[in-house]
Parts: sequence; structure tokens; C-alpha cells
Amino acid sequence: MMKSLLQLWYQPNVLVWLLLPLSWLYCFISVMRRKLYQLNIKKSYSSQVPVVVVGNIVAGGSGKTPLLIGLCEYLRNKGFKPGVVSRGYGGSVSGVKQVTETDSADVVGDEPLMIFRKTNVPVVVAADRVAAVNYLLEHNHCDVVLSDDGLQHYRMKRDFEIAVVDSARRFGNNFCLPAGPLRERVSRLNEVDMVVYNGRESITSGQCYYLLEIAGVNKLAGENSSQLSSQLSSFCGKPVHAVAGIGHPQRFFEQLRQNGLEVIEHAYADHHEYRQHDFSGWNNECIIMTEKDAVKCRHLSLADAWVVSVKAVFSDALEARLSTELLPLLKRFNAY
Repeated sequence: MMKSLLQLWYQPNVLVWLLLPLSWLYCFISVMRRKLYQLNIKKSYSSQVPVVVVGNIVAGGSGKTPLLIGLCEYLRNKGFKPGVVSRGYGGSVSGVKQVTETDSADVVGDEPLMIFRKTNVPVVVAADRVAAVNYLLEHNHCDVVLSDDGLQHYRMKRDFEIAVVDSARRFGNNFCLPAGPLRERVSRLNEVDMVVYNGRESITSGQCYYLLEIAGVNKLAGENSSQLSSQLSSFCGKPVHAVAGIGHPQRFFEQLRQNGLEVIEHAYADHHEYRQHDFSGWNNECIIMTEKDAVKCRHLSLADAWVVSVKAVFSDALEARLSTELLPLLKRFNAY
């Protein structure tokens, strides 16, 4: 379903025009909903520590989670103690839950579990982000909260908004849901504190972006074991099955090809819940997947499966703006 929608949103299609009335209605409702909070008709709830939202205005993924993971490391290096709240999309949590090492992705969601395992910062999932923030601060010593998505969750008052944009796909056909990928109008970007691009396609001087750099390749059955690690170059010279259930699978496939790999593509919808039959006929062949997919595949029988770990490398412009805009805000909070 999501794959069909992405084709509709990012490729010319006459069906878009049939959905435009619903798109206009969605856009009107999203604008009015935001106005209710801006006029204080509906109440936002603030926190005793600063809340930084890392979100987007499109459905289908933009690469916000790698940036959030990078921000966790960045803030810890600056002496802060970050925590993360998330919706836990794809999980089954009905209340509020803090992620633990023994949790599975079908309980807490793939992105929260990946964030926790990569950063080891406290991560709390809940549909109600206000409840998630309160729980996080009640049970952990955090001095800044990062919200994984939640740009449109206005009940949670935020102190700094970062909107992530895929530099290659941008905003598709520029229509709101369901005719296009937009959750809010593009003009919403004029109101956020910072716009950060995932990739540097068509980036102009001074714009903030980050690049995903390959940090290593590890065996699926034991990502934390140094004995089960390899170099991406060792996979050259033979076909590999590349698996990606992320917002923009082609970016992952192209990154592998740029490193000399012969790729057989297996693209799945974002947050896809993997089952053994998804790998039927090639489960014993060489498989390479993203970290987000790996947290949902450990229980499967895959004899030669490997995980590509990546890290977000900040541009100089992004580093500079974080230093001059975000850090002073956080320091002012901590001064009180």
C-alpha cells in the first residue's frame, strides 16, 4: 500500500487529481489545528527541560532518525544528558514504556529500539508524547529531550524544531495527503528553527545537511561481536541481496553500488514487519540490510546476513548553527 502511494506521490499520475479535494480538506484541517494551539484555544504542555523535535512534513520517511542519533552523540559530547521520546510506530505498546535491551521491535517499534541500541540513551515510547516526556524525566536524569518525529504533535510544547528534508525527493508533487506526501504545507518550514537536509543533492551554500557514512558491516546474529565484523569491500565481486524497508530504499542501494557491490534489490515498505517467507528462495545467500531492518530480522533463519551500520556526518553549516542556536538555548535552561 505504502509503496503504491510513494509511486503516486513521486511520479506523474492522473489519479492525483481525483484525490485533490481530500488533499485540500486535509491541508485545511492541519492549518486550523495548528492555529488552535497558536491561539491557545487548545493547550500545549511544557516540560522543565528543553524539548527538541526532530521531525518532517512528509509521510514516508526523510531520514530523521539517523540525524537524531547523531544529535544524541553530539549533545553528550557537549556535556548534556539527552533522552528520547517516540511514538513507537509499528509497535504494540498501548500505554507508556521505556525501551530495554530485551524488547523486540514488534513491541516498541523498530526506530526506538534502534535508537536505544545505538546510543544507549533512555528512550520512552507512547502515543501521547506529553506522557512520554513526563515518564522519561521522572525515571531518568535527562537535561534535554529529543522527540523522534512529533512535529505535528502540538500538545507537546517544544523549544526547538528541526525539520528534516530528503534532499533528493524533497516534497514529491507538493500536495498534502492523500494526493501527495505532505503532512503540512511546505510553508511550515518557514516557522521551524532549523531545516536540515538528508544528503547534499541541490544544496545551496549555507544550507544545513548531513551525510550517512558507512561505519562498518557486522553479522546479523552478533552485531556487537568484533569477531563477526567485515569491510564492505569484502562483498565486492559477487551478487548480494540488499534489503531495505526504509523511507527511501534507493539511497541505500545506490550507496552500496558506489562502494562497488553488485546489488540485487529488495525494497520493502517503511517499517515492514519481516517474516521468514520474505526471504524464501534466497535466505541462505549473502544478504546485506540496514540497521533499521536488522532489529526486526534477528529471529529469522538467515545463514549469511550482514548489517551495514552508518553514522550521520554533519556539514560545517549544520555544526555552526547547532553551536550558535541550539547549544545556547540548552545552556540557558540549565542555568536556571
